[in-house]
Amino acid sequence: MDYYRYILALHIIFVVTWFAGLFYIVRLFIYHAEAEQKPEPEKSILQTQYKLMEKRLWYIITWPSMIITVCVGTYLMIAGGHFRMGWMHVKLVFVGLLVLYHLGCHRIFLQLKNDEVKFSSMKLRMWNEISTLLLFAIVFVVVLKSVSDWLYGVVGLILLAGILMLGIKLYKNRRSKE
Repeated sequence: MDYYRYILALHIIFVVTWFAGLFYIVRLFIYHAEAEQKPEPEKSILQTQYKLMEKRLWYIITWPSMIITVCVGTYLMIAGGHFRMGWMHVKLVFVGLLVLYHLGCHRIFLQLKNDEVKFSSMKLRMWNEISTLLLFAIVFVVVLKSVSDWLYGVVGLILLAGILMLGIKLYKNRRSKE
């Protein structure tokens, strides 16, 4: 029986849950940072709830998903003979950046756990877009696999980053008017 496709399906599932965790954890960080501006007892109530939600999401979904994704992905890369392919090297660079992003989120998680709110909600919103850009980059590299097509993907990624930053700025302006 060919287990490779089953393992590939598991890899895709855990990639999805890893990204879901990364997207949602930073949203919780944003709400947590915004609660810092609330009066007591609202501030304490909200931050206590966010800490609980962050802890459960981080340790029950996001960390296990990352570990399983990396382990299963390593198996697939070796079993499928993909390691010698150029596109895989590019993908691994982006996956490495994603792991660094994950570790950066862990640092923020620990700071908030210790009641250290070091980032504004606006900075956290920009931080949140990094995972989006990495998702686009990884998917395009895996699907396109060709260097010339991949270069068009990089241009598109840069345009997407610009659009996301513009959207964040417009959102900030709208919120400041409210």
